[in-house]
Amino acid sequence: MSGANLWVRGGTLVRREGNAPGDVLIQDGKVAAAGQVAAPAGTPELDATGKLVFPGLIDPQVHFREPGLEQKEDLASGGLCCIAGGVTAFCEMPNTKPPTTNPAALEDKLRRADGRAPSDFAFFLGATAENAEQLGEWESLPGCAGIKLFMGSSTGNLLVEDDETLELVLRSGSRRVTIHSEDNPRLSQRYAALGKDVSVVQHDDVRDVECAVKATKRLLRLSEKTGRPVHLLHCSTADELDLVREADLGDLVTVEATPNHLFLRAPQCYEEHGSHAQMNPPVRGAHHQEALRRALVEGPVTCIGSDHAPHTREEKAKAYPHSPSGIPGTQTILPLLLTAVRDGWLSHQDILRLCVDGPCKVYGLEGKGVFDLGSDGDVVLVDPSVTEALPLEWLRSRAGWSPFAGRELAGWPVTTVLRGEVAYHDHELVKAPGGRPLRFRVG
Repeated sequence: MSGANLWVRGGTLVRREGNAPGDVLIQDGKVAAAGQVAAPAGTPELDATGKLVFPGLIDPQVHFREPGLEQKEDLASGGLCCIAGGVTAFCEMPNTKPPTTNPAALEDKLRRADGRAPSDFAFFLGATAENAEQLGEWESLPGCAGIKLFMGSSTGNLLVEDDETLELVLRSGSRRVTIHSEDNPRLSQRYAALGKDVSVVQHDDVRDVECAVKATKRLLRLSEKTGRPVHLLHCSTADELDLVREADLGDLVTVEATPNHLFLRAPQCYEEHGSHAQMNPPVRGAHHQEALRRALVEGPVTCIGSDHAPHTREEKAKAYPHSPSGIPGTQTILPLLLTAVRDGWLSHQDILRLCVDGPCKVYGLEGKGVFDLGSDGDVVLVDPSVTEALPLEWLRSRAGWSPFAGRELAGWPVTTVLRGEVAYHDHELVKAPGGRPLRFRVG
């Protein structure tokens, strides 16, 4: 399938080497030139005057809840959140109903996304004790983002809490395995010991730092033992960052941070937002937040994923600990990171490294890039003059809430281009959903 032609002209290109005035020429849906370029006569134009011109971002960790939990989100509404926020590709997690644990479930999700998802897409297969020995064969299936393993915070057969099964999964296949790293035996003990008056403000203590540290120690040991690359999802503690540095396993271990842990801080976020700030692993205090922010620049954080995981207001209104964990977030990745640039602890080039190059490196993603010749013509125009408080009505999640609503902006994505076609503009979807399965290097 070919794409469209478009000349994005007159903006400020955000490129790896720095920002500079320039244009992007897209031909047949691919980047043909970037910089000071002219376009063939008759090429459709998009005026980017006064705008920052980013490549499309990649969100490698979302939960769009379909099938089985569509009252929270689905592939159409979740994909709309992506394209509205300048995210032109997403990788979706397997904890749906039924879970994505076999080729038939993967194919079902691909069919559901076709013609409904406005951004490009791929889906993780969930590791279980039952499918561990087949994952090496299945991980190369078209549209498969890789293997996801829950060491904690899951139920049923998606939970892999023992080292024997974890090692079996790591020895089956070669692609990087993504890990939710919390120690489930410790979690079970701590929840069992809760009193009657427990509050969501204590969430950080209930799922304490040791829950994360114990699991990550086990993970690093088994990754080194098996030689299998792993990706530590939604890292929440300074302690785990230190563990990764001390293990010094190079590219064998990569690390993700979320905007949730970078821009929310305990206990204030729980006091202000209640369960709307509740997620797993928890938002923690200033020491951990500051360590994560440094790790974006100094390492070992490799990429950013939103962990977009919405629930309805009614579900979130349940008394803790029965309130579910997770918040929406893919649409607010770029605006939040732009505030970090404004505040001086990130650069525009860091955003490219963490939200384009990082996911491509971690997952072996092909066809995406920072205006690389021949890469998909995905472009995001950001209006840096939009500095108001974020209106809730701009957000497209079915959840209808966000702890980031009302936060002062430092720019907002106003136009998103997918393979040379304007897909979203001025808060509206302007073309039929045209997302396609992502492609990966396998083997």
